Amino acid sequence: MSAPIAVVTGASSGIGAATARQLAAAGYRVVLTARRKDRVEALAAEITEAGHQATAYALDVTDRAAVNEFASAFRTLAVLVNNAGGALGLDPVATTDPEDWRRMYDVNVLGTLHMTQALLPALTASGDGTVVVLSSTAGHGTYEGGAGYVAAKNGARVLAETLRLEIVGTPVRVIEIAPGLVKTEEFATTRFRGDTDRAAAVYAGVAEPLTADDVAETVTWACTRPPHVNIDLLVVRPRAVPLSPSRR
Repeated sequence: MSAPIAVVTGASSGIGAATARQLAAAGYRVVLTARRKDRVEALAAEITEAGHQATAYALDVTDRAAVNEFASAFRTLAVLVNNAGGALGLDPVATTDPEDWRRMYDVNVLGTLHMTQALLPALTASGDGTVVVLSSTAGHGTYEGGAGYVAAKNGARVLAETLRLEIVGTPVRVIEIAPGLVKTEEFATTRFRGDTDRAAAVYAGVAEPLTADDVAETVTWACTRPPHVNIDLLVVRPRAVPLSPSRR
């Protein structure tokens, strides 16, 4: 039997790259998508050299035409991990840049919508499909300066919740993983536009924030449950920061 296929968006770094590695090790043939072609190609080569199966595909999830073209290659699909996303800025509502909000909504919400709509037929045709939405603890609360990102992650959360209700009775399950305070090489640096001091301050005083591998292990565990088991929602935080809203 051929290996089941798993598509991972935003696979060029961080949680996406770690998830691709772990799903491949779990026996999936992973298809890595991201805008940075060189990064996903390097990761696909790494996974292949480790004895697993991986393919790279340069893709912008906000480009619906490109997403449709990508999806046309799949007759069946086992797993879609909607990981592409991110935050921009930490400004108050009174002074925030609306363009940052638009960009966050485009990738976190509409990107997830594009990929899910385009690949849902293949997920259904597999007879045992799984849609994973990587939201955030920010989608389950708010904090000063976080309104734009919180709104976007709330959108992703509601998309997952609603889709689960709408497709009940079909052979597709919908899983939401909501991590908080994950220290990766790019998330906070991108949010603060390259300001490494501000990025480092996010994790100040936290001995052990989550890692990308921690979240990837959670995603892989949820995807490999028996078909009748749906992990509706997993909220994952470091033990040291159980509820702090400013740490989302």
